[in-house]
Amino acid sequence: MLDNQSTTELSKLGEFGLIHHLTQNIEIKNPTSLKGVGDDAAVIDYGGKKVSVVSTDMLVEGVHFDLSYVPLKHLGYKAATVNFSDIFAMNAIPKQLLVSIAISSKFSLDAIEELYSGMLVACERYGVDLVGGDTTSSTSGLIISCTAIGEAEKEKLVYRDGAREKNLLCVTGDLGGAYMGLLMLEREKEVFKSDPKIQPDLEGNDYILERQLKPEARIDIIQMLAERGVQPTSMIDISDGLASELLHICTQSGVGAQLYEEKIPMDPMTFDRAREFSLDPTMCAMNGGEDYELLFTIAMKDFEKLQNNPDITFIGHITSKEAGVNLVTRSNTEHPITAQGWDALLGK
Repeated sequence: MLDNQSTTELSKLGEFGLIHHLTQNIEIKNPTSLKGVGDDAAVIDYGGKKVSVVSTDMLVEGVHFDLSYVPLKHLGYKAATVNFSDIFAMNAIPKQLLVSIAISSKFSLDAIEELYSGMLVACERYGVDLVGGDTTSSTSGLIISCTAIGEAEKEKLVYRDGAREKNLLCVTGDLGGAYMGLLMLEREKEVFKSDPKIQPDLEGNDYILERQLKPEARIDIIQMLAERGVQPTSMIDISDGLASELLHICTQSGVGAQLYEEKIPMDPMTFDRAREFSLDPTMCAMNGGEDYELLFTIAMKDFEKLQNNPDITFIGHITSKEAGVNLVTRSNTEHPITAQGWDALLGK
């Protein structure tokens, strides 16, 4: 018989609260476990110059994707690349991929082949080998679990906890596009549900739709940083929103930050669509998530090496922990940053 004990609802914890609760008492016992829970990937060191970097992600139908508007080939591509992004966020290179799926009876062989074809395209694009996995049945749709294995030189690894005062805060690409792409797809789905005779109107929104359906991992940035001799002091990929990821870096590094609203990079299409939805474009960039860009910090001495690079924007700097983590608005007022991004546990 189960004990009649009081329970805590998972919704009160949220995804990150649950992870912390479940892992706070884990003790690393094996010397080969160089880095455990708490970063974009775990690090395993079996000796020698190279170390293994391992990351895993799970995608659940109805929580992370909606097959009414997500093509299976795109889903396969995305399932692979989001794992590669975690490896790049460690300043490492993905080499192998393991894929496990749970499939319900509604899926045909052709459908599963389409899903895997997208994964194989991603593996080809990033030079990764699909080396194994598992399949099983599901009573609740499609579940995909991918594990990426990468490699890096131990001294080149970058963690979330290395940011220091006066470091510069950098971000790649532009933000908020994936979120606006999702809102466009959700809107057209609701229109179609109300009247199936109306065809989806997605014309002219290719960029934000691709940001949502077929994101790319920033291997180019990792290669460029190596070529220019820049070693980030901390780094994380933006899967849950800029605000959330910045808080991760600051919490684990024991620092604060000043983030400048006017510096946050945003594509004009993202800005315009946010206004159409009566949303604040800055909040979409801060909290939207799924951009899979890289947020990182560098020492001031490396500024000139990255200056005027079109793929990198300097958006702020690191301060003392006591100063807090703040957004400096265009009107030059400061507001504490809170995480309001995607919660994978709650599916919202």
